[in-house]
Amino acid sequence: MSHAPQRFLLTGLMAAFAAAAMAQTPPPAAPDGKPAMHERMGRHDPAKMKEHMAKRQAALKQKLAITPAQESAWTAWTSTMQPPATPHARPNREEVAKLTTPERIDRMRAMRAERQAAMDKRADATKTFYAALTPEQQKVFDSETLKFGGRHGHGGHGRPHKG
Repeated sequence: MSHAPQRFLLTGLMAAFAAAAMAQTPPPAAPDGKPAMHERMGRHDPAKMKEHMAKRQAALKQKLAITPAQESAWTAWTSTMQPPATPHARPNREEVAKLTTPERIDRMRAMRAERQAAMDKRADATKTFYAALTPEQQKVFDSETLKFGGRHGHGGHGRPHKG
C-alpha cells in the first residue's frame, strides 16, 4: 500500500497550519512595557546581531589560540558564518492570501530550499575549518560550539538542551 495519500494529507495539513499561523496577530506587548525577549536580544536588529556574533567569534578565536598559519582558515570560516546582508523576508500576508494551497506549499518549499542551501554552505565551511584545527583545538571547538546550539533543538539561547 502506498504512503502517498498520507503524505499528501500531511502536507496539506502542514500548509493549513502554516497559513493559519501566518494569519495570527502579533503577540501583545509585555505587561511591564518592556520589548519582547527576541527584540531585547537584537534578533531583528542586524547591527546588534553582527556585534553579538563578533564578540562570540573573538572569544572563540582566543580560546582556540588560532595560529598565524590557521588565520586564513579562520577568516574563511567566520565570513561564511556572517548573517545575510538582508534577512530572510517573511511572506507578505496579503500576497500569501491570494495564493492557492498548492502555490503556498511550493512557496514554502522554495523558502525551505533557500534556508537549507545556506545551512549546507555553513556546514561545509565549518567542516573545512575544523579539519585545519589541531586535535586539542577541535576539543575546544566541540565544547564551545555546543554552547551555541541555536534556537532549534538545543534549549535555545546558547544553552544545551537539558533532557
